[in-house]
Amino acid sequence: MSHKSGYVNIIGNPNVGKSTLMNLLVGEKLSIITSKAQTTRHRILGIVNSEEYQIIFSDTPGIIHQPAYKMHEVMNSHIQTALIDADLIMYVVDVTDKSIQDEYIGRLKEVQLPVFVVLNKIDLSNQEEVTEMIKQWQELLPAAQVFPVAAAHQFNTDGLLGRILEQLPESPPYFPKDELTDKSMRFFVSEIIREKILLHYKQEIPYSVEVAVDAYEESENLIRIQAIIYAARESQKAILIGKQGAAIKRVGTEARLDMESFIGKKVFLELSVKVVKDWRDNDNLLKRFGYESS
Repeated sequence: MSHKSGYVNIIGNPNVGKSTLMNLLVGEKLSIITSKAQTTRHRILGIVNSEEYQIIFSDTPGIIHQPAYKMHEVMNSHIQTALIDADLIMYVVDVTDKSIQDEYIGRLKEVQLPVFVVLNKIDLSNQEEVTEMIKQWQELLPAAQVFPVAAAHQFNTDGLLGRILEQLPESPPYFPKDELTDKSMRFFVSEIIREKILLHYKQEIPYSVEVAVDAYEESENLIRIQAIIYAARESQKAILIGKQGAAIKRVGTEARLDMESFIGKKVFLELSVKVVKDWRDNDNLLKRFGYESS
């Protein structure tokens, strides 16, 4: 029996629904989903297995136009890698965003790979507008295939998966068949905490913090986790903690419940906040947080 395997790299601007689409295709919540921009900071692999195939989806950060920190430069480096080391590029577009002029288009015209333009959120548009967008993208990228979907409602995603499989080369699996991702449980623990920070804090706070897991001790019935939230300023630390610790308690409670659902065990979570002014430019800390250049 023949077997197909391949990498499908998902690219696109922030807020187009890349993470929602990847989580749906993989069948697990691996990427943070919030309404805020620049949610994805790392390149995350999600692996879909069957007896006949293995698809490795890769969710990449959106391009940051004016990188202000080394962290941003590392995030941008993943984009170029994504355009090279794939069997298929899946470029996700928000149909409600009519601005077609995009920094990705020139790069996509140059790649020697199959390209799918995925028009997401068609439930927020109408048939006439979607038809017009399909025509526009077919003219902009004649070699690409265009797919309208509504990832949040699982519309046409099965059809998209079928077309992806048609494009994959015959190959043995790249990863063991029981693997879901290349990331560790510590990574997902820190991402769950960061998601709650993105959801509950405003202005610059979510973009000025990072989370590191200091201790992860697993026993038969319980996992004890100590995590540090790194902030850039003392004023941010005060906001993160909140009056009488109420804000950080809410983050901890919600994160713990999500961890228990994701891991399948009881979790004891201890959160603390530490101020390191230049963490986004600190090579050692960036490496600890997993920001490795591609």
